[in-house]
Amino acid sequence: MTPDPRRAVAACFIFNGLVTATWISRLPLLRRRLDLTNTTLSWLLLCAAGASLLALPLAGGMVHRWSAATVVRWGMVQCTVGLSGLSIGALIRSPVLVGISLFMIGSAVAVWDVAMNVEASAVERELNRTIMPRFHAGFSSGTMVGAGLGVLASRMDVPMPLHLMPVALAVLAVGWRSTRSFVPADDIGDSEGHGALKAWLEPRTLALGVMVLALAMTEGVANDWLALALKDGYGVAEWVAVLGYATFLSAMTVGRLVGPVFLDRYGRVRVLWGTIALAACGVLAVVFGGSAPVVIAGVLAWGLGASLGFPIGMSAAGDEPSKAAARVSVVATIGYGAFLLGPVTLGFLGDHIGLLRALLVLCFVLLVAAVVAPSAREVSPGTR
Repeated sequence: MTPDPRRAVAACFIFNGLVTATWISRLPLLRRRLDLTNTTLSWLLLCAAGASLLALPLAGGMVHRWSAATVVRWGMVQCTVGLSGLSIGALIRSPVLVGISLFMIGSAVAVWDVAMNVEASAVERELNRTIMPRFHAGFSSGTMVGAGLGVLASRMDVPMPLHLMPVALAVLAVGWRSTRSFVPADDIGDSEGHGALKAWLEPRTLALGVMVLALAMTEGVANDWLALALKDGYGVAEWVAVLGYATFLSAMTVGRLVGPVFLDRYGRVRVLWGTIALAACGVLAVVFGGSAPVVIAGVLAWGLGASLGFPIGMSAAGDEPSKAAARVSVVATIGYGAFLLGPVTLGFLGDHIGLLRALLVLCFVLLVAAVVAPSAREVSPGTR
């Protein structure tokens, strides 16, 4: 392997999470600045989700043609432009500029996500042990930092340009250097040799996509709506609501750091069933808890329970090296459908029954995840 590819990949996950949480942490301010209802905010969020779904099917071919490092760099540049536009759009109260910027961020984060997961899968195979969740813990660590900065910015009422732009430029400057230590492109596998269309016809790959979609929705709903649900449902201050979101991200990080120990001992399927049950209990506690200790416990359980779905799906999709890029692209594309379904579903329900009660839809989503979880069972290359 090249010198320290683990650190290079981990850095890219951290920066991806930092970018994501940075703009999400300012959603309460964005809603207030543009005077949006939950439904209209959900339509703006669809700009990011729709862009992701358009970009993801192309990501595997992009990695094959230009290398994972190049695709990650492109994503970083585009995120910098998108975050800058988003902050200016909020400042001048322009929904159009905000929508365009979210579209740019969504497509950039999506291709960056696939590229770094393909690279992470290559590093995991080289090490011959479970490490993918810890890369995703890096993502969660980045979201914790981003959310923490968001708490401070919200508490101090910092304008979005003074918050988002420095973060974007720092990510671009430091993240660009980290990609120099990626595994050489020839070691990642031939996504076009396998063919993206063939991957779309594989039952196991499609089932993995459904599982990732369900668990990504469980995670994504918290990203988009938890702070707003706590603010609307329990009447807490804006910065306290963002702190609740940061608590969720902390639990996600812990789950991904300790997850490999349980995965190596009990296997993917058993761990998935356990975490799915934990997430469902957490959602119920957040909705019906009523008191601060119960709600906090619910947020922690929800975060722990949602922590392993996406990394397990990426590991399972990358079990066979020569077909990893195509399969990761397919599973990620289906999984990112959560970010299309989540905003619309929660926004619509939130305006009719309240955001807090609308979170109960996740219990049905988690049931679907439990049904298809066996698709993540470990397989040897060439046995599918």
